[in-house]
Amino acid sequence: MRRIAISVAASTLSLSLAGCGMLGVSDSGASARPTKGNDVTVGLLLPETANTRYENFDYPIVKKQVASLTRNEGKVDYANAEQDAKKQASQMQKMIDDKVDIILLDAVDSHAIAPEVQKAKDAGIPVIAYDRLAEGPIDAYISFDNELVGEVQARSLLEALGSEADTSDKVVMMNGSSTDPNAKQFKAGALSELGGKVTIADSFDTVDWKPENAQANMTKAIEKIGKDNIAAVYSANDGMAGGIVKALENAGVTKLPAITGQDAELPAVQRIVSGEQYMTVYKSYPDEAAAAAQMAVAKVQGHDIQFDALTQDSVDSPTNKAIPAQLLTVTAVTRKNIKSTVVADGFYKISDICTGEYKSKCAAIGLK
Repeated sequence: MRRIAISVAASTLSLSLAGCGMLGVSDSGASARPTKGNDVTVGLLLPETANTRYENFDYPIVKKQVASLTRNEGKVDYANAEQDAKKQASQMQKMIDDKVDIILLDAVDSHAIAPEVQKAKDAGIPVIAYDRLAEGPIDAYISFDNELVGEVQARSLLEALGSEADTSDKVVMMNGSSTDPNAKQFKAGALSELGGKVTIADSFDTVDWKPENAQANMTKAIEKIGKDNIAAVYSANDGMAGGIVKALENAGVTKLPAITGQDAELPAVQRIVSGEQYMTVYKSYPDEAAAAAQMAVAKVQGHDIQFDALTQDSVDSPTNKAIPAQLLTVTAVTRKNIKSTVVADGFYKISDICTGEYKSKCAAIGLK
């Protein structure tokens, strides 16, 4: 069941929670539980390195926030699975054996990791599902409103097609990995907007989200539909959008169809500037990572009031119901609002985007 998303700024949370005991001060009253001190160890399990966000944003921000919240006494035990579910299971088992205080888990395979989540539970180690909703007895979940992501992508695609868009317009859907529950939600959100308005001429669940797999899938779609008969491509993320562009260009397409994306990766923003990609979904990973660290520290230190304030939403997984959650909102980025979104938020500088061949194209859209 889909819930209502809430928008939370991590910086605002830091200030508001500091005043009511978040930063190393226990809750008052009979309901407060004994707390652990600042010497907390947060286990952070991330899924892969192909998407640059994990190494560039998630890990360093979680590490910095944990240190800030614990007066530099807390630490982060970090491991990246490199898209290998078995490797992640071993990494999680090691964290359980090492007796970390809490685990932030971004699962490679949300179903396959469930036994390890249960082992952590049995060992008294809370698990917070981070970015992807893992199965098993997790204690909380933090991510973005994933169905909203798909809806925003689809609405943008329809906007690109114009008011005369109809079922004569053939769209290719390049969805994410079937092992990622987020991918299913992105797809569901997109289909809720596209259904009956355009024709889904071909659809793929892309193995491991890999750009090369998306490129191969797109090549098949072009052969099936015809390179001049594709009105738009729904791409669930930016990495795959890059592979889609390559497939279209290799097929001799000079005027690219509207292509969506997600993650606001730098190459994608540059493709938007050049007109190769229509949009991307901007998700504030700094806010997500900082809030996740706050949730982890609050949980370990027994700050129930603060933890509840951070998890005012709830979600259901295939194995558990009413999981406390925080769902963050998202923004569509097009050529019109690059400056007021990713640049204004400090995600990128204009000098990062407008390099080399992109300088003149940036100037043409007022990005300078």
